[in-house]
Amino acid sequence: MAKKTIVVKQIASPARRPDIQRQTLIGLGLNKMHKTRELEDTPAVRGMVNKIPHLVQIIEERG
Repeated sequence: MAKKTIVVKQIASPARRPDIQRQTLIGLGLNKMHKTRELEDTPAVRGMVNKIPHLVQIIEERG
């Protein structure tokens, strides 16, 4: 059975944001504008994305 994944894209800069938001981006593997990552769809990843919805966007859900 294939694992569910989501494609997350960084849509805003972490400049002038609290350090915790910057660390959350790094935890997701994002550090530059318009960079995308395919991540496993787990509650932990969803929670990280939900903490910074103004910085990232879910592009696609696979699986």
